Amino acid sequence: MPACLLPFAEDLSVDETAYRSHLDDLAGVRGVTAITVNGHAAEVSSCTVEEQERLMAVSAEQVAGRVPLICGIYSESSLEAARLARMAERNGASALLVFPPFIFGRGARLRPDMAVCHYQAIASATDLPLVIFQYALSGIGYGMETLQRLVEKIPSICAMKDFSGEPAFHERTIRTLRNDAARPIAILTTHSSWLLSSLVLGCDGILSGSGSTIAPLQVDLFDAVRQDDMPRARAVADRIYHWTRVIYTEPHVDAHSRMKEALVFLGRMPRATVRPPLLRVPEPERHAIRVGLRAAGLLP
Repeated sequence: MPACLLPFAEDLSVDETAYRSHLDDLAGVRGVTAITVNGHAAEVSSCTVEEQERLMAVSAEQVAGRVPLICGIYSESSLEAARLARMAERNGASALLVFPPFIFGRGARLRPDMAVCHYQAIASATDLPLVIFQYALSGIGYGMETLQRLVEKIPSICAMKDFSGEPAFHERTIRTLRNDAARPIAILTTHSSWLLSSLVLGCDGILSGSGSTIAPLQVDLFDAVRQDDMPRARAVADRIYHWTRVIYTEPHVDAHSRMKEALVFLGRMPRATVRPPLLRVPEPERHAIRVGLRAAGLLP
Protein backbone atom coordinates (compact mmCIF):
# COMPACT_ATOMS: atom_id res chain seq x y z
CA MET A 1 0.00 0.00 0.00
CA PRO A 2 2.23 2.85 -1.19
CA ALA A 3 1.90 6.29 0.39
CA CYS A 4 1.97 8.65 -2.55
CA LEU A 5 4.12 11.76 -2.89
CA LEU A 6 2.73 15.18 -3.84
CA PRO A 7 4.29 17.02 -6.80
CA PHE A 8 4.51 20.81 -6.64
CA ALA A 9 5.01 23.41 -9.34
CA GLU A 10 7.91 25.87 -9.09
CA ASP A 11 5.58 28.38 -7.42
CA LEU A 12 4.84 25.74 -4.71
CA SER A 13 1.25 25.19 -5.83
CA VAL A 14 0.07 21.60 -6.23
CA ASP A 15 0.89 20.21 -9.68
CA GLU A 16 -2.39 18.38 -10.18
CA THR A 17 -1.45 16.97 -13.58
CA ALA A 18 1.72 15.38 -12.22
CA TYR A 19 -0.19 14.15 -9.17
CA ARG A 20 -2.76 12.38 -11.32
CA SER A 21 0.03 10.75 -13.32
CA HIS A 22 1.72 9.60 -10.09
CA LEU A 23 -1.54 8.03 -8.88
CA ASP A 24 -1.92 6.22 -12.22
CA ASP A 25 1.62 4.85 -11.90
CA LEU A 26 0.91 3.41 -8.45
CA ALA A 27 -2.56 2.08 -9.22
CA GLY A 28 -1.13 0.24 -12.21
CA VAL A 29 1.41 -1.80 -10.22
CA ARG A 30 0.45 -5.46 -9.90
CA GLY A 31 -0.01 -6.27 -6.25
CA VAL A 32 -0.78 -2.74 -5.05
CA THR A 33 -4.00 -3.16 -3.07
CA ALA A 34 -4.51 0.42 -1.82
CA ILE A 35 -2.92 3.88 -2.03
CA THR A 36 -2.46 6.21 0.92
CA VAL A 37 -3.00 9.93 0.31
CA ASN A 38 -2.57 12.99 2.53
CA GLY A 39 0.22 11.35 4.51
CA HIS A 40 3.76 12.28 5.53
CA ALA A 41 5.01 11.28 2.09
CA ALA A 42 2.61 13.82 0.58
CA GLU A 43 3.92 16.59 2.86
CA VAL A 44 0.49 16.82 4.49
CA SER A 45 1.81 19.15 7.20
CA SER A 46 2.31 21.83 4.52
CA CYS A 47 -1.19 21.42 3.03
CA THR A 48 -4.22 23.45 4.04
CA VAL A 49 -7.47 21.71 4.92
CA GLU A 50 -8.87 22.93 1.61
CA GLU A 51 -5.93 21.41 -0.27
CA GLN A 52 -6.34 18.12 1.58
CA GLU A 53 -10.00 17.97 0.59
CA ARG A 54 -9.18 18.76 -3.04
CA LEU A 55 -6.44 16.11 -3.08
CA MET A 56 -8.77 13.50 -1.64
CA ALA A 57 -11.40 14.31 -4.28
CA VAL A 58 -8.84 14.31 -7.12
CA SER A 59 -7.42 10.99 -5.91
CA ALA A 60 -10.85 9.35 -5.90
CA GLU A 61 -11.64 10.73 -9.34
CA GLN A 62 -8.32 9.64 -10.86
CA VAL A 63 -8.08 6.19 -9.30
CA ALA A 64 -11.75 5.62 -10.11
CA GLY A 65 -12.18 2.55 -7.94
CA ARG A 66 -9.15 0.64 -9.24
CA VAL A 67 -7.85 0.36 -5.67
CA PRO A 68 -9.16 1.66 -2.34
CA LEU A 69 -7.80 4.94 -0.98
CA ILE A 70 -6.58 5.40 2.59
CA CYS A 71 -6.69 9.03 3.69
CA GLY A 72 -4.32 10.34 6.34
CA ILE A 73 -5.89 12.18 9.27
CA TYR A 74 -3.22 14.59 10.46
CA SER A 75 -4.15 17.11 13.13
CA GLU A 76 -3.17 18.25 16.61
CA SER A 77 -6.87 18.65 17.45
CA SER A 78 -9.31 15.78 17.96
CA LEU A 79 -12.16 18.03 16.83
CA GLU A 80 -10.33 18.95 13.63
CA ALA A 81 -9.38 15.28 13.08
CA ALA A 82 -13.08 14.39 13.26
CA ARG A 83 -13.86 17.07 10.65
CA LEU A 84 -11.10 15.70 8.41
CA ALA A 85 -12.55 12.21 8.81
CA ARG A 86 -15.97 13.40 7.63
CA MET A 87 -14.30 15.20 4.73
CA ALA A 88 -12.39 12.09 3.68
CA GLU A 89 -15.49 9.90 3.79
CA ARG A 90 -17.47 12.46 1.81
CA ASN A 91 -14.79 12.53 -0.91
CA GLY A 92 -14.34 8.81 -1.48
CA ALA A 93 -11.88 7.43 1.10
CA SER A 94 -12.17 3.74 1.96
CA ALA A 95 -10.24 3.91 5.25
CA LEU A 96 -8.43 6.43 7.44
CA LEU A 97 -4.83 6.39 8.68
CA VAL A 98 -4.84 8.23 12.01
CA PHE A 99 -1.60 10.09 12.75
CA PRO A 100 -0.72 10.62 16.42
CA PRO A 101 -0.79 14.30 17.42
CA PHE A 102 2.74 15.54 18.11
CA ILE A 103 1.56 16.83 21.48
CA PHE A 104 1.50 13.17 22.54
CA GLY A 105 5.29 13.39 22.67
CA ARG A 106 5.01 15.39 25.89
CA GLY A 107 4.02 12.38 27.96
CA ALA A 108 0.81 10.93 26.54
CA ARG A 109 2.27 7.44 27.05
CA LEU A 110 1.43 7.97 30.72
CA ARG A 111 -2.15 8.95 29.84
CA PRO A 112 -3.56 6.17 27.61
CA ASP A 113 -7.01 7.74 27.77
CA MET A 114 -5.74 10.61 25.62
CA ALA A 115 -5.21 8.26 22.67
CA VAL A 116 -8.55 6.55 23.28
CA CYS A 117 -10.30 9.93 23.39
CA HIS A 118 -8.65 11.00 20.12
CA TYR A 119 -9.70 7.84 18.30
CA GLN A 120 -13.21 7.93 19.74
CA ALA A 121 -13.69 11.46 18.39
CA ILE A 122 -12.71 10.26 14.92
CA ALA A 123 -14.67 7.00 15.09
CA SER A 124 -17.81 8.87 16.12
CA ALA A 125 -17.53 11.09 13.03
CA THR A 126 -17.28 8.35 10.38
CA ASP A 127 -18.19 4.77 9.56
CA LEU A 128 -14.86 4.20 7.80
CA PRO A 129 -12.37 1.65 9.18
CA LEU A 130 -9.44 3.17 11.04
CA VAL A 131 -5.74 2.33 10.85
CA ILE A 132 -3.55 3.15 13.86
CA PHE A 133 -0.26 4.84 13.01
CA GLN A 134 2.28 3.52 15.53
CA TYR A 135 4.97 6.19 15.21
CA ALA A 136 7.13 5.23 18.17
CA LEU A 137 10.47 6.33 16.69
CA SER A 138 9.36 9.95 16.97
CA GLY A 139 8.51 9.62 20.66
CA ILE A 140 4.78 9.92 19.99
CA GLY A 141 3.94 6.24 19.68
CA TYR A 142 1.82 4.05 21.93
CA GLY A 143 2.74 1.47 24.53
CA MET A 144 1.32 -2.04 24.31
CA GLU A 145 -1.32 -1.34 26.96
CA THR A 146 -2.57 1.66 24.99
CA LEU A 147 -2.66 -0.30 21.75
CA GLN A 148 -4.68 -3.06 23.37
CA ARG A 149 -7.12 -0.55 24.83
CA LEU A 150 -7.56 1.15 21.46
CA VAL A 151 -8.39 -2.14 19.76
CA GLU A 152 -10.73 -3.13 22.59
CA LYS A 153 -12.64 0.15 22.76
CA ILE A 154 -12.73 1.27 19.11
CA PRO A 155 -14.45 -1.44 17.00
CA SER A 156 -13.73 0.36 13.73
CA ILE A 157 -9.95 -0.07 14.15
CA CYS A 158 -8.98 -2.74 11.63
CA ALA A 159 -5.22 -2.41 11.21
CA MET A 160 -2.03 -0.73 12.39
CA LYS A 161 0.80 0.83 10.42
CA ASP A 162 3.75 -0.18 12.59
CA PHE A 163 6.77 2.10 12.79
CA SER A 164 7.83 1.00 16.26
CA GLY A 165 11.40 0.87 14.98
CA GLU A 166 12.60 -1.81 17.40
CA PRO A 167 12.49 -5.41 16.18
CA ALA A 168 11.67 -7.01 19.54
CA PHE A 169 8.76 -4.65 20.19
CA HIS A 170 7.65 -5.06 16.57
CA GLU A 171 7.54 -8.85 17.04
CA ARG A 172 5.65 -8.48 20.32
CA THR A 173 3.14 -6.22 18.58
CA ILE A 174 2.51 -8.77 15.85
CA ARG A 175 2.11 -11.60 18.34
CA THR A 176 -0.15 -9.58 20.65
CA LEU A 177 -2.42 -7.71 18.23
CA ARG A 178 -2.47 -10.10 15.29
CA ASN A 179 -2.04 -13.57 16.71
CA ASP A 180 -3.18 -13.50 20.34
CA ALA A 181 -5.82 -10.77 20.54
CA ALA A 182 -9.52 -11.54 21.01
CA ARG A 183 -10.13 -9.28 18.00
CA PRO A 184 -7.05 -9.54 15.76
CA ILE A 185 -6.12 -6.61 13.54
CA ALA A 186 -3.84 -6.51 10.50
CA ILE A 187 -0.26 -5.35 11.02
CA LEU A 188 1.10 -3.28 8.12
CA THR A 189 4.83 -2.73 8.29
CA THR A 190 6.48 0.52 7.34
CA HIS A 191 9.97 -0.58 8.39
CA SER A 192 11.20 0.06 4.87
CA SER A 193 14.89 -0.01 5.75
CA TRP A 194 14.64 -3.59 7.15
CA LEU A 195 11.61 -4.83 5.28
CA LEU A 196 12.66 -8.47 4.84
CA SER A 197 13.21 -8.94 8.57
CA SER A 198 9.87 -7.31 9.34
CA LEU A 199 7.87 -9.37 6.84
CA VAL A 200 9.37 -12.64 8.06
CA LEU A 201 7.86 -11.89 11.48
CA GLY A 202 4.40 -12.23 9.93
CA CYS A 203 3.14 -8.79 8.86
CA ASP A 204 -0.01 -8.73 6.75
CA GLY A 205 1.13 -6.03 4.35
CA ILE A 206 3.30 -3.00 3.66
CA LEU A 207 2.19 0.62 4.00
CA SER A 208 5.20 2.67 3.02
CA GLY A 209 6.27 5.96 1.53
CA SER A 210 9.01 4.03 -0.26
CA GLY A 211 6.22 2.36 -2.18
CA SER A 212 5.82 5.64 -4.03
CA THR A 213 9.03 4.75 -5.85
CA ILE A 214 9.76 1.03 -5.51
CA ALA A 215 6.29 -0.53 -5.23
CA PRO A 216 7.10 -3.38 -7.69
CA LEU A 217 10.11 -4.44 -5.61
CA GLN A 218 8.08 -4.31 -2.39
CA VAL A 219 5.37 -6.44 -4.01
CA ASP A 220 7.98 -8.97 -5.16
CA LEU A 221 9.48 -9.15 -1.66
CA PHE A 222 6.08 -9.55 -0.01
CA ASP A 223 5.10 -12.31 -2.44
CA ALA A 224 8.39 -14.17 -1.95
CA VAL A 225 8.03 -14.13 1.83
CA ARG A 226 4.40 -15.24 1.62
CA GLN A 227 5.45 -18.13 -0.63
CA ASP A 228 8.29 -19.01 1.76
CA ASP A 229 10.78 -18.56 -1.09
CA MET A 230 13.71 -17.24 0.92
CA PRO A 231 16.34 -17.30 -1.87
CA ARG A 232 14.09 -15.10 -3.99
CA ALA A 233 13.23 -12.90 -1.00
CA ARG A 234 16.90 -12.33 -0.20
CA ALA A 235 17.64 -11.51 -3.84
CA VAL A 236 14.89 -8.86 -3.91
CA ALA A 237 15.99 -7.54 -0.50
CA ASP A 238 19.51 -7.15 -1.87
CA ARG A 239 18.16 -4.88 -4.60
CA ILE A 240 16.05 -2.88 -2.15
CA TYR A 241 19.07 -2.41 0.13
CA HIS A 242 20.85 -0.26 -2.45
CA TRP A 243 17.78 2.00 -2.47
CA THR A 244 17.13 2.26 1.26
CA ARG A 245 20.75 2.94 2.18
CA VAL A 246 20.63 6.25 0.28
CA ILE A 247 17.05 7.19 1.19
CA TYR A 248 16.87 6.40 4.91
CA THR A 249 19.93 8.25 6.09
CA GLU A 250 20.51 11.38 8.14
CA PRO A 251 18.82 13.78 8.08
CA HIS A 252 15.72 11.58 7.98
CA VAL A 253 13.53 14.63 7.38
CA ASP A 254 14.78 14.52 3.76
CA ALA A 255 13.63 10.95 3.04
CA HIS A 256 10.57 11.90 1.00
CA SER A 257 12.47 14.71 -0.71
CA ARG A 258 14.97 12.06 -1.85
CA MET A 259 12.11 9.93 -3.18
CA LYS A 260 11.00 12.86 -5.33
CA GLU A 261 14.50 13.18 -6.74
CA ALA A 262 14.43 9.47 -7.55
CA LEU A 263 11.14 9.79 -9.43
CA VAL A 264 12.62 12.65 -11.45
CA PHE A 265 15.58 10.44 -12.42
CA LEU A 266 13.13 7.67 -13.35
CA GLY A 267 11.11 10.07 -15.54
CA ARG A 268 7.99 9.66 -13.40
CA MET A 269 7.82 13.17 -11.89
CA PRO A 270 8.65 16.45 -13.64
CA ARG A 271 10.45 18.12 -10.74
CA ALA A 272 11.48 17.47 -7.13
CA THR A 273 10.10 20.69 -5.63
CA VAL A 274 9.26 20.56 -1.93
CA ARG A 275 7.48 23.09 0.26
CA PRO A 276 9.41 25.00 2.94
CA PRO A 277 10.67 24.44 5.50
CA LEU A 278 11.78 21.34 3.55
CA LEU A 279 14.63 21.93 1.11
CA ARG A 280 15.79 20.10 -1.98
CA VAL A 281 18.64 17.74 -1.27
CA PRO A 282 22.12 18.88 -2.35
CA GLU A 283 23.84 17.60 -5.48
CA PRO A 284 26.09 15.03 -3.72
CA GLU A 285 22.94 13.35 -2.37
CA ARG A 286 21.26 13.46 -5.76
CA HIS A 287 24.31 11.70 -7.18
CA ALA A 288 24.07 9.05 -4.44
CA ILE A 289 20.40 8.52 -5.28
CA ARG A 290 21.29 7.96 -8.95
CA VAL A 291 23.95 5.44 -7.92
CA GLY A 292 21.52 3.68 -5.59
CA LEU A 293 18.85 3.43 -8.27
CA ARG A 294 21.36 1.93 -10.69
CA ALA A 295 22.61 -0.59 -8.14
CA ALA A 296 19.01 -1.62 -7.45
CA GLY A 297 18.50 -2.27 -11.17
CA LEU A 298 15.92 0.53 -11.47
CA LEU A 299 17.91 3.02 -13.57
CA PRO A 300 19.99 2.16 -16.65
